[in-house]
Amino acid sequence: MKAEANTELELLAPAGSFETLKAVIHAGADAVYVGGSMFGARAYAQNFNREEMLAAIDYGHIHNRKVFLTVNTLLKNREINTALYEYLLPYYEAGLDAVIVQDFGVMNFIRGHFPALPIHASTQMTITGVDGARLLQELGASRIVTARELSLEEIAAIHREVDVEIESFIHGALCYSYSGQCLFSSMLGGRSGNRGRCAQPCRLPYEVYDEKHHLLNPGSPYILSLKDLNTLEFLPQIAESGVYSFKIEGRMKSAQYAAGIVSVYRYYMDKYLDEGKESYAVTKEDAKKIYDFGNRNGFTDGYYHARNDVDMLTGETSSHSKSSDERTYQLVSGYIEKDLKEKINGKLTLFKGKHAMIQVWDEKFQVETDGDIVQQAMKRPLEKETILEKLNKTGNTPFVFENLEVEMEEDVFLPMTAINHMRQEALDLLKIKHLKLYRRKKASVVFPESPEWEQYCEEYEDKTAEKPDIIISSESESGFRQALKREWVTDIYLDSILYTHGNLISKLREDVKSCREAEKRVYFMMPAIFRADTRAFYTGIMEELLLLKLDGFVIRSYDELGFLKEYVHDMAQIRLDAGLYTFSDGAKKAFVKDTGVFRDTIPVELNRGELLHRSNRMSDLFVYGKLPLMISAGCVRKNTVSCKKQSGILYLKDRYGVEFPVRNHCPDCYNILYNAKPLFLLHLSEDFGRINPAAFRIHFTLEEEHEIQAVLNFAGKTLVDGGTGHPEECLSDYTNGHYKRGVE
Repeated sequence: MKAEANTELELLAPAGSFETLKAVIHAGADAVYVGGSMFGARAYAQNFNREEMLAAIDYGHIHNRKVFLTVNTLLKNREINTALYEYLLPYYEAGLDAVIVQDFGVMNFIRGHFPALPIHASTQMTITGVDGARLLQELGASRIVTARELSLEEIAAIHREVDVEIESFIHGALCYSYSGQCLFSSMLGGRSGNRGRCAQPCRLPYEVYDEKHHLLNPGSPYILSLKDLNTLEFLPQIAESGVYSFKIEGRMKSAQYAAGIVSVYRYYMDKYLDEGKESYAVTKEDAKKIYDFGNRNGFTDGYYHARNDVDMLTGETSSHSKSSDERTYQLVSGYIEKDLKEKINGKLTLFKGKHAMIQVWDEKFQVETDGDIVQQAMKRPLEKETILEKLNKTGNTPFVFENLEVEMEEDVFLPMTAINHMRQEALDLLKIKHLKLYRRKKASVVFPESPEWEQYCEEYEDKTAEKPDIIISSESESGFRQALKREWVTDIYLDSILYTHGNLISKLREDVKSCREAEKRVYFMMPAIFRADTRAFYTGIMEELLLLKLDGFVIRSYDELGFLKEYVHDMAQIRLDAGLYTFSDGAKKAFVKDTGVFRDTIPVELNRGELLHRSNRMSDLFVYGKLPLMISAGCVRKNTVSCKKQSGILYLKDRYGVEFPVRNHCPDCYNILYNAKPLFLLHLSEDFGRINPAAFRIHFTLEEEHEIQAVLNFAGKTLVDGGTGHPEECLSDYTNGHYKRGVE
């Protein structure tokens, strides 16, 4: 069934400064998203301090526009417990229209403290389908910002099946990685995209080699760098797919760029709404305007019409260019240099012996104010033309008189300063009337308790062994087989990468049997990405999958959580992988309270001090593994050789000669870019007693069998026997990740 077109659409613009906010509103944005002084995903943007933020909210509201605040980073315990409430409170009371949120704990916090504040689920929550959208909508999200990788058909499915607003990107820069899944910048240089500090390593050149070390991309090194998105040509199709809010990327961009892009999209959005899609066509002149405002080696349609495509890549260079023609920016200078004014009506009444009175009104409100008593003119009576000229000067107020009437006797006098004061007072009263519509009462400071959390903790402690479990999760057959041989391994996570769609049930049945014979608990790790085609496959096999009597599932997305809760009756059988972030205890409690899921995996960006101040008793701690830095819809193999629908490994070599393995996982059509060095914390076991995790997790990906054995031997010595050792005993190279340095 085809989704019905929206009769009303929202054009959502970015603003990194107050100047830009005013410019994009003037250019036609219906709503603006901005970052404040904390917790925004663009830490290096100019952003808004408290006074600017409050002024921005009022400016938007006086012009009947909405202002959204990005609170879309992951928050640590100290931040969510001590800073978030005081940070949001003044904006909430001022009438902030919505917050954009990534962190599940933040989402729960806002629902508890600020119940009247709409929550928009950030694109960094990586919602790729109906299940994730429905789950978050049921848990309080009024809007879903879709992952940028979705097709129009996938968005239309969400629109048909979930009663939630949909926001999607229509213009600007694209990440190579699925939103919210990137640790590349974080692991290489400590600048975390999850904390708003991405250094954009995807924009750098890389050589691609196959397993025989043949160079595959001579002359085209920008294999991870995507062109900017431009959807102007097919806005009607996006609207018909069910998108309500059309989002432009660019909080780091200039006011000229933002206003220019908004002005063109405003024109064509109105054209579509007024005339329909039949006559919709973009002129060459307007297409050139968009190009000249700025592009990255041209434009791409993104993923709306293609799963992935080499034409999305920037090609030989990765530079962002704009026209040097100043006429391009002169087209939008008026949006920046002139203030936007709202049209109002006014009437001034001057009769001798009575108080002067001015009335001001618009479509919503009327106000009036009295002045001094009008006098008989002794010398020069007031002239109507002079009064009108002075009164029409509304200065730095947000209003302009469309109609202004003066009713007066001929021989009256009142100082012009008194009349001007009346006008200013009336305009202030009108502004207050408008802004009062948006003001909220003080929020709740009582956070809802979660007795389920406390009760489960007590029950869990009672049945927990003295020592933490030891889990082997494996993407390799060798890793799985070696894990079976170690009696101290308690749990095995079998990664979906081990199977094809054709052999999943039959081979998994054999592997589960092997785990039972070795007296191991066994969990199935769902795919990293759960798009519509993957969902269709699992829907078809779930009955057989459940018959295998697994101990549970390890999930990597909100889509999988929403999907599995329809099949798994005991949600304690579900465990969260590290990509479903639980930076804070608040996030952990939110999962318990809202979904019934208790076990999680500690995010790999927390450092030792933060781990010691986090409740880890129901969390797995990564102690070894080549961590995935990026999960992408783009396919390095397809874009350098061809797509043969055969999974395999390639290598990206950076400018320093470091090689990063890349796996193309064809059954579910995504790429995994791994860190060049494995995370290794097994030599730091003296800290583990204080960190007190539920389990230690060792993750195998591409290791040779002798490397797997060496790691397991070291783990046995340190985790089981209580010994010590040096990493060099089993590894030639490794990283401690963020264990010591953490992220800002």
